[in-house]
Amino acid sequence: MNFPYKSVLVVCSVNVARSCMAEGFLRDCFSKNNLKIDVKSGGIASNARDGCLISIDAQDVMKEIGIELSDTSESIDLKKEEHRKLIKEADLILTLTEKHKEDILKFEEINNKSVFTIKEFAGENGDIEDPSMKGIEGFRLIRDEIKDCLMKGLQNSLGII
Repeated sequence: MNFPYKSVLVVCSVNVARSCMAEGFLRDCFSKNNLKIDVKSGGIASNARDGCLISIDAQDVMKEIGIELSDTSESIDLKKEEHRKLIKEADLILTLTEKHKEDILKFEEINNKSVFTIKEFAGENGDIEDPSMKGIEGFRLIRDEIKDCLMKGLQNSLGII
């Protein structure tokens, strides 16, 4: 198994649900395949802030499938100067929506990095919707969509699973 990237950054709006779930999936997958890949996540929307806790719904739906998200993890606002190193250090950047991709591509730290929406990574089109205000069932649907896209992207594009 040979994954061409050493560091992955997952980007969404505020870094409390979708990107945290995607980060959890990737960490779990890489760990199970004995791959030493650094995975981080952050938010890029105007309402992204440092220090917000991960959504309880996101934690609960991930726990249902055996992946623990830390209940002490806090959101990261990638727009802040001190967090730009996460963009600079990432070899692969995965975003939840096309808007997130457009926004991250504006940073000079991108410097010809591989940047895809998670759907593009899976060979598909479209965005992964925000599950906020959609209840636990909405979070389950988004969790499964994220997982399916990531697994498809890792299988089809990279052949590591």
